[in-house]
Order: sequence, then C-alpha cells, then structure tokens
Amino acid sequence: MRERILILDFGSQYTQLIARRIRELQVYCEIHPCTAPWRPLLGGGETRGVILSGGPSSVYEEGAPTVDPELLRQGVPVLGICYGMQLMTHLLGGRVAPVHHREYGRAELVVDAPVGIFEGSTGRETVWMSHGDSIESPPPGYRPLAHSTGSPVAAMGSEDGLRYGIQFHPEVVHTPRGKEILRNFVFGVCGCAGDWTMRSFIDESTDRIRARVGKEKVICGLSGGVDSSVAATLIHRAVGDRLTCIFVDNGLLRKDEGAEIIETFGKRLEMNLVPVDARREFLGALAGVADPEAKRKRIGETFIRVFEREARKLGRVKFLAQGTLYPDVIESVSFKGPSATIKSHHNVGGLPGRMELALVEPLRELFKDEVRAAGGELGLPGDILWRHPFPGPGLAVRVLGEVTEERLKVLREADAVFIGILRERGWYDKVWQAFAVLLPVQTVGVMGDARTYENALALRAVTSQDGMTADWAHLPHDLLGEASNRIINEVRGVNRVVYDVSSKPPATIEWE
Repeated sequence: MRERILILDFGSQYTQLIARRIRELQVYCEIHPCTAPWRPLLGGGETRGVILSGGPSSVYEEGAPTVDPELLRQGVPVLGICYGMQLMTHLLGGRVAPVHHREYGRAELVVDAPVGIFEGSTGRETVWMSHGDSIESPPPGYRPLAHSTGSPVAAMGSEDGLRYGIQFHPEVVHTPRGKEILRNFVFGVCGCAGDWTMRSFIDESTDRIRARVGKEKVICGLSGGVDSSVAATLIHRAVGDRLTCIFVDNGLLRKDEGAEIIETFGKRLEMNLVPVDARREFLGALAGVADPEAKRKRIGETFIRVFEREARKLGRVKFLAQGTLYPDVIESVSFKGPSATIKSHHNVGGLPGRMELALVEPLRELFKDEVRAAGGELGLPGDILWRHPFPGPGLAVRVLGEVTEERLKVLREADAVFIGILRERGWYDKVWQAFAVLLPVQTVGVMGDARTYENALALRAVTSQDGMTADWAHLPHDLLGEASNRIINEVRGVNRVVYDVSSKPPATIEWE
C-alpha cells in the first residue's frame, strides 16, 4: 500500500510546486480539485495527510471555493497554506479580515512557538507572502505559532498537533527553509516513511501494466521525444514483444532524427519498431497552408489517418500507449472556475475513441524531471533523455508561413549548425530549449560582390524550469557570432541571422 499526501487545489498558481516539493522528499502525492469528494480519497489508509493549497479568492467572496468542514475534524493531519489557512479559520469559527497593508513578496516571520512544523527553527524565518486577507484570531482549539508585520497570526496549530495553517508559501524558493517546514509536516506530523523512488515506481508500474494488459498487444506512437520514449521503454519492460512502436516520419523532424530513432529503439533497445515514411503525405496536406492552427489540425488529422492504417496491419490490438504526464492530467482537473477552458490531456486527440483502444498511460503520475529520472533507471541513453523539447507539429511551426520541402531543408540545416555549436561550447545542457526559426521574410545582402535577396533566420534559446515561464538565454556574443557566420556561409538560402531576446510571458517559447 503506497502512502500519499493529498493536495486539494483552490486555484493557486503554486499548487504543482507544492506537489513537486513533497515528491522531492520521496513521498508520493496527488492533486485533486477542492470540489472532489474527499471521503473516498481518505479511505484505505493510504492518505497520510492533506494539504489545502492557496488560491486567489477571499473566503468572504460569493462563490469562493470551500470544502466540507468535516474534513478538518477527521484524524488525518492537515496543512492549510495561505487561502487554505484562511479557509480553515473561517470554517472553524476563527476570524479572517482584510489587512490594512497587503503583504506581497519577502517578509520576516517571527516564530513564537518552534514546535510541530517549525521544529528546528531559529525563531526568525524569511518567507514569501502573497495575501490580502489575514487571520485576526484563530479558531477555538488552535493557537498562534508565528507572526509578521502584516499578519498577527501568520501561522497556527491545533492543540492536538495534527492541523496547521501558514499564511506564507513554503513551496517557493523565496522561502529558504520552506522545504524543512514541509519535511516536518510530512514526516513529523504525518509519519510518512519517504519510500517513493523511481525504482519503486518502475517496479509498481511494471506490475500494473502486466495486470492491465494481460496477454493482449499494445501499440505506441513513438515520436523520439522524452515522454513517448520513456513510456515505450517502461511498457516494453512489462510486456516485451507484445509492444509494437509505430514511428511515423512526417518529414517535419530535425536533421537525422528519423535515423537516430530507428537506430536507438529498433536496434539498440531491440523493440518491435515499425517505421513509416509518410513525408510526402504530410507535405501534401500542408501545401498552401500558412495559418499555425490550420497546420496543427492538418498534421493531427494526417497522423491519425496514417497511424490507423498502420495499426490495422498489426491485426487485433486492444491497447494504445501514450506518454501523458501528470501536469497534463491535473490541468484538466484542478480548480479553475466555471468559465475556464479545459484542455484535453490526451496526446493524440480523438484517436482512442475512433480506434476503440484502451489507454495505457504509465507516466501519468510523473512530472517531467521524474520522467527523465525514470528513463535513467530504465537505461535510456542520455541523448534521448536530455534532448530539448520539440513541438508536436515539428518543424512546421518553425517554418513561419507555408511549409515546403525546400524551406524545411534550409531550416533543418541551419538548426543543426546552431545546435552543434551549442554542444561544442557546452551550452546545450545549460538551456531548456534552443532552435532556429525560418522567417517569411527576405532581406537584401551582399556575398562577394553580388547582391543577394534571401531568407532571414531567427535563433531562439531559453532557460526554464518547466516551460511554463522562460527567459531568453544570455548566450555569449562570440557564440552567437559564430552561429550567424557559419549559418550564412554553410546554409544556402540564408543571408541574415537574428537572436530572439523575448521572455515568456509575454512571448511564447515557440513562434507559432
């Protein structure tokens, strides 16, 4: 029986970060919307503790998210963070009120009682605040544990030592000892053992896949990206030759990528791999299409058609494997409000229903860094595990405007030069993602004594933790100079290179 911490999400931008911090302590946790029925989630004894996340609401607002007060009267430990603490106070009879001076950013916390979650505190902590309401008086049965300039009750604890509330965010790096506070809650209060590792995950997943699949066949759409590669390797560990990977070469891959995928999975890892050359079919579907969304739809439709055709050749197949990750799953279930657009977490939109295949998603419990750790345990080569993220539509959304074979060739060669230089200079592993973009712009240049009128090309490199936000990478000027010089000299059709220095937000990482 796997122990877990349950996180109820009230709309905080930091909810996923709470989960990551708990998992870094080798304790498994799950995020559920605050509207989820909590009684079944507490059943069976797996849930060792509950965390109520922050959120943008005030407890006094009409329609503010809430939870059944009975949850706070169970024997399970509870930690309320920011809005979670205010909600605990409000539901249990304490007083929450707007503050005169809102606290946003770093603040100094004075720990009045270094017990429970504050075990080991020196008495003063730097913390990260983000709130407009505060606790004026804790509910009956609770006592103040800490205060700050703007919060007379910045932390509180129940007299039985099972439930705590904190006004600050321990999950962010701006709270230096935040992880220690979470550690005290998870181990000291909840009594977790901390035995969730990638090795234990792989062993559990292997058993679950075998039990689910039985003697049936599984197919997997292999793109060569990290997620599908790790998913395929894990399933192959469980079912062996009953897994068939279908690799569709859509003509939108990076230089030599198709050959690398066939070499890695078909030969080195000895999987059943069916390579499909569909380059002409995809380019035909993209002919004359310039709109980014139209490109995506054409590529998705063509992929489904090709995948279905190849899958039928394999005979009776019951299961489809996908590399769905935990952020994809919780994006569709976390508390967003009634007007939010919910994103489907399936990687191949519409495919399972049309093919009547049952899904096998062995990575749906993992974050991206955990997927890479699992891949390392499974023996996947580093060039697969640490490859930069690549968009589903491939180079089609990096060739701005109409996609043609000629323009793809120019982009592919230029991108290979840029990536090669990053690797040579030791910068590839320092950035989250780097690539070239072929612009629908031609500029005047001079080569030798002749006038040229050729393509402009943009280089993009960003640093990030998870791709949700990103900053442009401050690459050395001489590296950029070398990249520009070599691309213009070695790639026919480019006479101007620019570097993108916009961050996300307001820009996105990809241009389309």
